[in-house]
Amino acid sequence: MDDLVQLKSLVYKTFQSSPTVTALLVALGTFSVVRLVYQTLVVLAQIFVLPGKSLKKFGAKQGAWAVVTGATDGIGKEFALQLAKAGFNILLVARNKELLSQTAQEIENKYHVSSEFHSIDFAKADEAAYHGFAAACDGKNIGVLVNNVGKSHNMPVNFAETPLDEVNDILTINCNATLRVTYTVLPSMVQRKRGLILNVGSFAGAVPSPMLATYSASKAFLTTFSSALAEEVKKDNIVVEHVNTYFVVSKLSKIRKPTPLIPYPAPFVRSVLSKIGLPVGAAFSGRPSTSTPFWSHALLDYVMTLLGGRDVFMGYTHRLHKDIRRRALKKAEREAKKA
Repeated sequence: MDDLVQLKSLVYKTFQSSPTVTALLVALGTFSVVRLVYQTLVVLAQIFVLPGKSLKKFGAKQGAWAVVTGATDGIGKEFALQLAKAGFNILLVARNKELLSQTAQEIENKYHVSSEFHSIDFAKADEAAYHGFAAACDGKNIGVLVNNVGKSHNMPVNFAETPLDEVNDILTINCNATLRVTYTVLPSMVQRKRGLILNVGSFAGAVPSPMLATYSASKAFLTTFSSALAEEVKKDNIVVEHVNTYFVVSKLSKIRKPTPLIPYPAPFVRSVLSKIGLPVGAAFSGRPSTSTPFWSHALLDYVMTLLGGRDVFMGYTHRLHKDIRRRALKKAEREAKKA
């Protein structure tokens, strides 16, 4: 106790005898508070006030096309519908021909734009398949590319127990397909000096996700690829944006009921298209060309940036995935007994 009193006395005397040190500490404290307030106001303004770039900059209502992968369900289908509503012709890309045809017809009936589709199984696509995709894009004035197709694990699982075909499919779809589709579409954008590329990512790419290790790594890859590509093509008036996404109601997430933190695809996509070019919740996070546009996702992302300590969030995610796996296994066991 005496040592503590002596230490306090020493600190007090130091401040008394050295006003320069005191002034410096006060200045640093003031600067930190002002910086925090400024950053928070910027983030809130981007979430709730400031508009993003107009889609007209990328050819909306000017005969341009939008290419959307994974376009027959969930977020992908919603991107196709909202881009059609904004005035783009739509090229739908996915595996299921029947669903592609239905979605294309729905778009033409609702929005009176041209809509075509191309069927490709990205998990099994070879050179011939990508040549076919390139042929479908040929001659089109493509203003927007949405790299939405993705695959996650069937349920949380330790990496050592993950089926090898699941590992291969996730990497092939989430990484290679994004590269090959972008590689096909980008040259025409560079030639026209105009374009928008949206790479749909995940919080799992920012916070390592135990029991989803392969999926998490594939989304981290998407973050880095987007940042590097964005810097390359900035001179060509092309915007590349990594769309950081928390849970959205969809088949991929296996979530059916919305909450303030888990929206339906429609409001999520509206937020993305209304905030193009703004980092929103990813501002000040050190992730160039990343945006977290949906309001509650943005607030969560910003809070995570302020708190730091990814190991804390990683531990929480691990516990969450253990619980999800336990419940999924119990459900599978019940269904097996019924069968």
